[in-house]
Amino acid sequence: MPLYKSHYRRLILVLIFSFCTVFSVFAQKSREQLEREKSENQGKIREIQNILKQTSSQKNVNLGQLRALNQQINTYKKQIDLLSDDLALLDKELGVLQKKQQELAASLAKVKQEYGHMIYEASKRNAYMNQLVFLFSAGTFNQFVLRYKYLKQYTEARQGQVKEMEVLEDKLRAERQRITSKKTQQKTVLDTRVTENTKLEGLKTKQNEVIKELSQKEVELRKQIAENKRATDLLEANIRRIAERERRERLERERREREEREARRKAERERIARENAEREKKGEAAVAEEPKEEAPIVSSGGMSEEESTLASSFMASQARLPWPVNGFVSGHFGQRPHPVLKGVMVDNLGVDIQTSAGDPVRSVYDGVVLDVTQMPGMGSVVAIQHGNYMTIYAKMSGVTVRPGQKVKARENIGRVATDGDGTSELQFQIWKNTSRLNPESWLIRR
Repeated sequence: MPLYKSHYRRLILVLIFSFCTVFSVFAQKSREQLEREKSENQGKIREIQNILKQTSSQKNVNLGQLRALNQQINTYKKQIDLLSDDLALLDKELGVLQKKQQELAASLAKVKQEYGHMIYEASKRNAYMNQLVFLFSAGTFNQFVLRYKYLKQYTEARQGQVKEMEVLEDKLRAERQRITSKKTQQKTVLDTRVTENTKLEGLKTKQNEVIKELSQKEVELRKQIAENKRATDLLEANIRRIAERERRERLERERREREEREARRKAERERIARENAEREKKGEAAVAEEPKEEAPIVSSGGMSEEESTLASSFMASQARLPWPVNGFVSGHFGQRPHPVLKGVMVDNLGVDIQTSAGDPVRSVYDGVVLDVTQMPGMGSVVAIQHGNYMTIYAKMSGVTVRPGQKVKARENIGRVATDGDGTSELQFQIWKNTSRLNPESWLIRR
């Protein structure tokens, strides 16, 4: 066999393995991302299971239990979708492995065929004697050297073929093992998906039972809605009072600063006038001098430089704020349909985050505690100022901060309270001056 064919085939094999390696790197990145998402979602499932266990421990069904069930159903749906993605990725990875196996098998068969042909040709004649005759029949010394080099290359080519066959056989065995492992992995993922589907159907059945039972408590639910509305209105009025008080104080501070600046300019002008009058008495020429100009006050709603910097920093942290508690959003911002009563809308000033009993509540950003108060239906309420922004933490207990205290991001400020139904839920709000904002667009995505 011409030597260039062997080199050509090796080059093709190198290209094949290079392609497979590159594909494997990209597939591995997708695999790592998928495994990370599955792990994170599995963590959410466990977290919600603990929350659901607490709300389900009560004798009567409640909205907290229904919200936890709804969230658990969503997480199981996502897990099943991720498992389906996993199966699709496994199919793709298996296809690449099988293609590589076929190419290795074809290359191995080709090498064996060529080697067999070479051995057969050599057996038809005394290879050693033929090689000697071939060498010593050379007409010149240069020709002898060339023939010797050729025979050496020929021998090396045969040895190379043997090594190539050994390498290909090792790689082929390895690929077969990978394929077997991948098929086992496929079966495991498929069995897991079937199990998760069974759990999902069980949760849906429980969800329907809870909705049916809650629907029979319409009078009680409407009373609860009215109580929540009164508590929410009272909380909103208090927040607006605090925001308006802060606005007035900032504007008053800015007014005083302007007055003080004008008083300084007036005093400076009077000083210059007195000095010029003294000069005139002495017969000296008056010195024309104007008070030094101070930097103009740039209105920032009356905020100090520190407050303005904090507000800018807070604004830049949109979509990156840490969550004040662990858990899930059980009540979204703005007007939403009631989860049970048809045609009934409820309004949320912020978001409700359902969590485990006694879970610590943390400040989402650096700031100053503006207010700590106790309110009917809202438990302890903490307001923290971040420049002209304000975060509100309601339905708390065991508050550990006081008005005027500076707090850092992720610093504990108390614990979440648990209501009579066994639901532990934080009401979290974000305001800019007297305008309420959607907290979900500010918290980091989970």
